Amino acid sequence: MNKDINDPLIAPIPKDLKEYPRGLYNPYPAFSIDTGEIGVGFPALAKNIKAQINLGLRVLAVDGYHGVDWAQFRQNLAGALEKRNVFPDWIDVSECMAGEEQILERIEPFLGGDDRIFGFRFPFGPEVFFNSRKVAELRTEAAVLRGNKAGSLTIFYGLGAGLIEVWDQLWYIDIPKDWIQVNAKAGKIKNIGSKKYDGFEPFYKRAYFVEWPALNRHKQRIIDKIDLLIDLQKPAEPTFISGKDFRKNLNEVSRSAFRVRPWYYSGPWGGRYMQGHFGVHPDKINLSTSFEIITPENGIVLEKDGKRLEFSFDFLMYQANELILGKQAARQFRYEWPIRLDYLDTIDGGNLSTQVHPRPNFVRKEFGETFTQDESYYIINAKPGAKVYIGLTDDCDPDEFYQAVTESAEKGIEVDIDRYVNSEPSKPHDLFLIPNGTVHGSGKDNLVLEISATTYIFTFKIYDWMRRDLNGKFRPLNIERAWKNIRFERKSKWVKENLIAKPKLIEKTVDWKKYLLAEQKENWWAVHRVEFDHEFEMNTGDIAYALNLVEGESVNVKTANGREYPLAWAESMIVPAAAEYFKVVNQGTKPCKLLLVFVRPGIGTREPLNNPND
Repeated sequence: MNKDINDPLIAPIPKDLKEYPRGLYNPYPAFSIDTGEIGVGFPALAKNIKAQINLGLRVLAVDGYHGVDWAQFRQNLAGALEKRNVFPDWIDVSECMAGEEQILERIEPFLGGDDRIFGFRFPFGPEVFFNSRKVAELRTEAAVLRGNKAGSLTIFYGLGAGLIEVWDQLWYIDIPKDWIQVNAKAGKIKNIGSKKYDGFEPFYKRAYFVEWPALNRHKQRIIDKIDLLIDLQKPAEPTFISGKDFRKNLNEVSRSAFRVRPWYYSGPWGGRYMQGHFGVHPDKINLSTSFEIITPENGIVLEKDGKRLEFSFDFLMYQANELILGKQAARQFRYEWPIRLDYLDTIDGGNLSTQVHPRPNFVRKEFGETFTQDESYYIINAKPGAKVYIGLTDDCDPDEFYQAVTESAEKGIEVDIDRYVNSEPSKPHDLFLIPNGTVHGSGKDNLVLEISATTYIFTFKIYDWMRRDLNGKFRPLNIERAWKNIRFERKSKWVKENLIAKPKLIEKTVDWKKYLLAEQKENWWAVHRVEFDHEFEMNTGDIAYALNLVEGESVNVKTANGREYPLAWAESMIVPAAAEYFKVVNQGTKPCKLLLVFVRPGIGTREPLNNPND
């Protein structure tokens, strides 16, 4: 096998290269199912209802996530039902919502006041948006309607419809998070119970800290009761599957290697590499970020006979968290997938902001999160001269640094960041560890795979290079918060000794070698890299793994249940603990390097997740 790697897609990129040819990366992965059927369209939904009426359906509750256009859904379904001579009564559950001011009063402690970005994680369900007396009256009405004569039908519809608890069937409409945000940015979606749209920043803050946690708790309560799951990201063409078959397929996914559907967005420092190699969004000004595995905002796509249905990753965890994580990690993280993989593309772009992530106690007390945003940068590719900012220079004076960045923020003065922040040259396969409190930021001309804790929005920007975002505004800085969290002892010498991975061979056979890249007390996850020409196999040992093929063309990943799933260069994958075993077989002509990321054994039992006093 030829070990000379000269493909510009998997080797250092020539400095003058501006076009990045399409690779094997698949931006639309799907999980093929054998159990059940995927239905398509409102006529098929109407046919389903007609058949169920003949079996005694009198009360249908149609619940759903934030972002459903309920008026359009009702219009489309009513039109399809009319063609089958079905004329139901419709009851809009939003009529039971509390008033806008009452909702705001209830959730105000979690909105962070005038803070543009941060609030506090909401601990309850969607009842907060409703008038409890009206919901109780609706529940009574549903109970009465269930006793109506055969052939009558009432449809209770809207966000929170499941709160009535009394129905013959419960349908649930799911909406992907990227779809919600695209429509919110266009002003097509407002916050729950709001009459006006105040812009995307306040929309996202309220959604992230209050609305999505509340609706996710509701999902967890009703997952076993759902009779039909509907994917409505195409408002005129829903796809759906029976609740029984949906849950069976969740159990199948939980024992198989799979990919989530990634999604991408542009940013002020974004690059061009992903647009070319990944083959996505060539019309956009750039792509800065790919949500490869950021599970609070990813979905999984089921596919059968060319039909596709997407559901949010949350459902998988609510159904099978122990199968996905393994018993030990599930005890610590419960229903949260803890490992994040995402791309930062600065190739032909700019530097990330100079930033820092909060210490454990700070993120808990200030924002209500259960663990903090430890990170690392694995360099997938880079141009000559690329670098990563990490730690402080040996002669950095914290007071002088603070004065420089605060004056910059107040007066618009540029800062000589290299005077204060250490930088290290970067090249493919370097790994930079970024535990909380470490000042950092990727420089331009890197394709970075972030390997991190799933916590993902808690970035305190210190300096943003005096540039505006894609809407012409300056992005908010958080200098005061940053200074409460920076670990000023992490300077150049310490960084070189502790935060730049030095691969250590820990296991080998005639077929493969396994290297330890990261396993330090500051982080609760570990990174191994397996290097092989032909194949590699291992037992999961009740541990879940996140995979990324960082060198080679493509591999097939086979699990103990006999399923195989392809993984191309730069793609990310989850292998659940319940997969028991996986075998990786090279499908290309070049040797492979595969990252294995996992929660270190003993976290939450022998070792705390983060230092509880830090």
